[in-house]
Amino acid sequence: MTAEEAVQAAGALEAHRPMLLGLAYRLLGSLHDAEDVLQETYLRWLGVDRASVVEPRRYLSRVVTRLALDRLRARQAARETYVGPWLPEPVPTASSPFGPLDSAELRDSLSLALLHVLERLTPPERAVYVLHTAFELPYAEIAEILDRSVADCRQLHHRAAARVAADRPRFTATAAEQRRLLDAFLAAARDGDLDRLTSLVAAEAIAWSDGGGRVRAALRPVYGAERIARFFAGIHGRRPLVEEAPVELNGGPGALLRWPTGIRYTITVVAAEGRITGLYLVGNPEKLSRLPE
Repeated sequence: MTAEEAVQAAGALEAHRPMLLGLAYRLLGSLHDAEDVLQETYLRWLGVDRASVVEPRRYLSRVVTRLALDRLRARQAARETYVGPWLPEPVPTASSPFGPLDSAELRDSLSLALLHVLERLTPPERAVYVLHTAFELPYAEIAEILDRSVADCRQLHHRAAARVAADRPRFTATAAEQRRLLDAFLAAARDGDLDRLTSLVAAEAIAWSDGGGRVRAALRPVYGAERIARFFAGIHGRRPLVEEAPVELNGGPGALLRWPTGIRYTITVVAAEGRITGLYLVGNPEKLSRLPE
């Protein structure tokens, strides 16, 4: 391959990079893994007869999806030894690496709440759900990508959508309402105001925290408004914060919390009817390397 051909191949991939990165990330819940998939896709793209590829986007989407599915299957055993709950890697999106997030649907498909639920799907279910719901690909194209029948893909999406609807916390709040509730919740936690904390959280809410065995985190989900209030009041009460900075994470409101020891966490919430229904706290430092120090 000549240098000119390599440049042309890289340019073709770069033109579709935001979409492909967004696809890989939604499938894997890890930007680090998504970037590895794109690198492997590029190597395969270099080796293919590109003159025979009618639609580069479709070809590249197929390669990315299949490589991501291979990774999903391979890491299932590793998850069994992970310390505590596993949450997706939070990604700053004020300047989105995934291209414009100019619709509520695109932002919603990146949320930690949704990506966390997608972890409970089988790899094929997750692929069909992401391709059809986030990228609006027709079942015929999805069937080609996955080497399955159209009817099979429809059934996979039906099962995935039902599981998402059943397992995902209720959410109807706008981004502005989520920000208001998150800020009020953090202020009440700083003050140790258990009554205020409890009033901000729905009775059936669940809090998930991911420390990966590297930092303090609940080893199981925390259920219910009172337990969540005590858990977060305890986090803030053990030592004072150095910084609590608002940040857009995965297309929605979030915050970066930093303690004097250098330990950091991100927090995001989902909400409905004026109360928080789900909280996602990530402290595993391997998942926070892209956030500002």
